[in-house]
Amino acid sequence: MEQLVARLRAAGCVFAEDEARILLEAATADGTTDPVRLESLVAARLDGLPLEHLVGWAELDGRRWLVAPGVFVPRQRSELLIREATARALSDAVVGTPAAGAAAGPVLVVDLCCGCGALGGAVAARLLAAGHDVELHAADVDPVAVACAHENLEALAAEPFAARAAGTGRLTAHTCSGDLADPLPREVWGRVDVLVANAPYVPTEAIGMMPPEAREHEPHTALDGGDDGLVILRRVIDVAPALLRPGGHLLVETGETQVSAAVGHLEAAGLKPTVLTDDDLGATALAGTRPAA
Repeated sequence: MEQLVARLRAAGCVFAEDEARILLEAATADGTTDPVRLESLVAARLDGLPLEHLVGWAELDGRRWLVAPGVFVPRQRSELLIREATARALSDAVVGTPAAGAAAGPVLVVDLCCGCGALGGAVAARLLAAGHDVELHAADVDPVAVACAHENLEALAAEPFAARAAGTGRLTAHTCSGDLADPLPREVWGRVDVLVANAPYVPTEAIGMMPPEAREHEPHTALDGGDDGLVILRRVIDVAPALLRPGGHLLVETGETQVSAAVGHLEAAGLKPTVLTDDDLGATALAGTRPAA
């Protein structure tokens, strides 16, 4: 174990101990570690392949999510967005006395640029654990990512949440492939309680400065946000008012230097902005609320 940690640390792995443990787990079956399998995994990691692609999963919000090679790997900083999206769903009149424009029934969550589905899935998991039914629609332009999301959300829907004993905590999940909100069914438009989107927000010129495991092994469509990093995010903001119910919320991630411009675009779209930060996670996010009717 010490030798493995040393090799990983020498290659620049910041969390070498954690990675060594995960690689050992991936090479172990029935209590026996396969040394050939382990060396293959370690060699691939030292060559720069993302750990998550090697072992087939990424951890986010205390859960493991399937991540296939070539699919965007969810980041730990997204837990800020997950936490804030869930809090808004739970505190809103959506759960309890319905607000204007909010129909009684499942909390309606949409996850755009969904990747492997971990972001919307984690929000749904928190709501399910709190005893609420959830209808989740996840969409991405990459069909490989959508296939991952489908498998992840199918597994989540089958999970035996304690609330189901009381007849609640049920998930209905739908995945679709296409450009942003285009593939969503028309019946969800204007009814969405919480819309989350981890749209790409890295400026094009900054892609080359990202770690090799990201820029060489993740799809640039999931990273490249255009000249200022806000090209896709503006499109998400533009479509949000048509998707959200009155009082519904959009939550997105962004970079610190992009906050002012993104807040201005939220306001121009008629959404009330809130800036969210978490220093421990190194995360910055924005909430945009559609005014109640």
